[in-house]
Amino acid sequence: FFFFNDTATTEIYTRSIVGSVRCVQETGINAEYMGFIQRKGMTLRLRKTRKDRGNVTMGYGRVGKHRKHAGGRGNAGGMHHLRINMKKYHPGYFGKKGIRHFHTKKNTLFVPSVNLDKLWTLVSEQTYTKAKERLQKEGDKAKAVVIDCTKAGYFKVLGKGELPKIPIIVKAKLFSKGAEERIKAIGGACILTAQKAITFFILTSKLLEK
Repeated sequence: FFFFNDTATTEIYTRSIVGSVRCVQETGINAEYMGFIQRKGMTLRLRKTRKDRGNVTMGYGRVGKHRKHAGGRGNAGGMHHLRINMKKYHPGYFGKKGIRHFHTKKNTLFVPSVNLDKLWTLVSEQTYTKAKERLQKEGDKAKAVVIDCTKAGYFKVLGKGELPKIPIIVKAKLFSKGAEERIKAIGGACILTAQKAITFFILTSKLLEK
């Protein structure tokens, strides 16, 4: 408790504190919450508003005044009063560019490719060594190794790199001209995996015509 020079003021102050404690006990208000209120109230004297009292505009001016959204909400004014900021830090934000493509099908543009020098990596090393041994023993009569690129996740075969002289059968949806020539040069073959679907479509179309 605080003690003052005057006994009357000391008694009043002590009575008020005791009364507040009784109030807390009766109502069940958390003592920590009461302490929080007291702490919150203490910072008020340090706020800028205390010094600004008595001034009509509180330091914000008579013309502009203290308004909420003086420049507009959000991105407002990007082409008007905030144009310099948008041009400097966000160039190309406004306007259009390119051609609109309605009903885009991303799967038609999805063509993952693999080069010739990476074809043997799609199968295990064991199959490569066995094919090499088989070629040495049997020669031209040796069976060709089948490499299915579509199963490995590649749709197109490109012609970069060199192939070992082991005949292979490569399955893919698409082949470049150079890749096809090089595969056939080592005695291999190119098989289009989409051929089945094309032949089925042709047959069905012919049947429908009849």
